Amino acid sequence: MNKKLLFVVNVDWFFLSHRLPIALGARSAGYEVHVATGLTNCAHLFDFHGLILHPIHLERGDTSLLGSLRTFFDILIVSFRVRPKVIHLVTIKPVLFGGIVARLLGLKRIVASVSGLGYIFIAKGAKASLRRIIISSFYKLALFHDGIRVIFQNPDDRVSLCKLSSLPFSKTVLIPGSGVNLSSYSPSDLPLGIPVVLFAARLLSSKGIHEFVDAASQLNGARFVITGQFDKENRDFIDPVQLNEWVEKGWVEYWGYSDAMANVFSQASIVVLPSYREGLPKVLIEAAACARPVITTDVPGCRDAIEPGITGLLVPARDSNALKVAMQHLLHNPELCVAMGRAGRALAERKFDVNQVVQTHLDIYSELIAENP
Repeated sequence: MNKKLLFVVNVDWFFLSHRLPIALGARSAGYEVHVATGLTNCAHLFDFHGLILHPIHLERGDTSLLGSLRTFFDILIVSFRVRPKVIHLVTIKPVLFGGIVARLLGLKRIVASVSGLGYIFIAKGAKASLRRIIISSFYKLALFHDGIRVIFQNPDDRVSLCKLSSLPFSKTVLIPGSGVNLSSYSPSDLPLGIPVVLFAARLLSSKGIHEFVDAASQLNGARFVITGQFDKENRDFIDPVQLNEWVEKGWVEYWGYSDAMANVFSQASIVVLPSYREGLPKVLIEAAACARPVITTDVPGCRDAIEPGITGLLVPARDSNALKVAMQHLLHNPELCVAMGRAGRALAERKFDVNQVVQTHLDIYSELIAENP
């Protein structure tokens, strides 16, 4: 088969969570699908889905020169062996290293998914500014291809990276997130009893967990629940000891990590994500599909996942008092929560259906093959 598609992505669980439907859609369309990724404990699932797995060394928290070189050469070797018809690069390191590899190997059809500009574009200070300059230079080198499409999840990231890298706007595409399976994430009535206000995300400072806990500590009449996984490879991870302190004080509950989020949403009345910046958060579109009102921040990515005042509320980032006021407002107005939940489901059906996302990707692959035979 000469119709090979190679995904390069940072870690296996992220691929399975955010890109698996696209890979399966490509298989159905006749592609032989390869995935080069860092491994945790999900390798068996690739064979189960008929995907060809290529383990590579890619540790997200490793910023050393030796680690970067190893990652680069792993991507180079896999790309040389597979010789894909289309190479699809997902997340920052694969986009940067994979774009340079594509140039070296003369690969003519490249898709780069920028799912967010990352922690480095949130961080402040001289060190962060220097890193942004260096990374911007790498983006210019990695994205300078005739046969490339760069996919963004929100318009702010699209404009920012086009300016930073001199990327032509004509080579970009806006796709709002990874989509949601509307059958798996179905609407349900709000639960009876004490309302549950849910924070669902990786346990990182940049997701706004401190603001959530601070707001929760000042409110009564609800259960404030955190669910998500620890991510010690990320530089702003939350220490389990800190989380235990919050739980022991009675401010929040911790339900652990769940791979059955539709069931978790069914137990919640309100979903909260006070993140500092996102690509387009999957949790918000899943919550909308389950007919749950959301509270999130007025920052790139988050504000693009809701219709303010209709499907949820926007608050300023890093402002726990504004978050408290918004949570209190919805807790005191259950009828508004119901109305926002219904509007959220309608928004998910109109804008975030995973089938539309998959088809848009397949169309991009076909266009690149047609333009670069």
